[in-house]
Amino acid sequence: MKIFRSFEEAAGIRNPVVTTGSFDGVHIGHKTILRRLRMLEEKHDGESVLITFDPHPRKVLYPETAGKDLKLINSQEEKFELLEKAGLGNIILIRFTLEFSRITSEEFVRNLLCGKLNAKVIVVGFNHHFGFNKEGDYKQLWNWREKYGFEVEEIPEQEVQHETVSSTKIRQAISEGYIQRANAYLDHYYIVKGITLKYPEAVPDSLPLLVKVPVTEECKILPSPGIYAVSVDSGYDTLKGMAIIERHSDDKPVLLLNVFGEENQDNRKVTLSFHKKIHGAVDHTDRNHTSRINSAKAEIMELIY
Repeated sequence: MKIFRSFEEAAGIRNPVVTTGSFDGVHIGHKTILRRLRMLEEKHDGESVLITFDPHPRKVLYPETAGKDLKLINSQEEKFELLEKAGLGNIILIRFTLEFSRITSEEFVRNLLCGKLNAKVIVVGFNHHFGFNKEGDYKQLWNWREKYGFEVEEIPEQEVQHETVSSTKIRQAISEGYIQRANAYLDHYYIVKGITLKYPEAVPDSLPLLVKVPVTEECKILPSPGIYAVSVDSGYDTLKGMAIIERHSDDKPVLLLNVFGEENQDNRKVTLSFHKKIHGAVDHTDRNHTSRINSAKAEIMELIY
């Protein structure tokens, strides 16, 4: 997968089959769009392209309201890895600014998608809007297809157990600790990537060895405080583990990890896949919670995953 940081860099893409959006989570709805891109790139002897944005548009457009405390399902590294696994050929990562947000929908299509990228096919998700004040939509694209010389398709909305899937719903499920619901919407496990660090605070001898996994981006969402069953992929092996998420006085969540069957657990690049919440909030420094943590670990060891 190739990553470009401007339309000018991406000018050589062959017969681009294009979609746009944040694609936070790369959930089941996004994967439906990506599958269609792959089919169309084969049909047109072209290449699949996602135009996505950094930072998230809400953070720029609504910095004091909807974007102020917005947390994202994936760090950029996680999102790009998931997109590559889904078979995407090219990403154009655009720096989202107030100036960029003032580009009208027709200017975006005429000057960028067609003028610079020479898009062959444009694919949009259900109820997708773009351009200044979100004025652009599938209907407009359909009306412009002959004028600017491209084909256009709209993908129907996706449902899981009769519920419409969205990144917003997945963020809510994760933040409330409903990991299995989030995983169903995502169509893969919710993940956290990071490098393990020695945890400086004292840990009672009766507790398993814990290391800290700092999130790589401040806006990355973490589940609600509690104990979770996880898989730990270190690049050469995948083991079971227990993740403890605590929220301290500064209101910033801390992710602690115990990898089953390993002693030297620090300074390792890991990917945690979250399977299930086992227990509610605990404080590992409180000896009264020791039995709860050890009981949760025993329960996780019995799980089959």
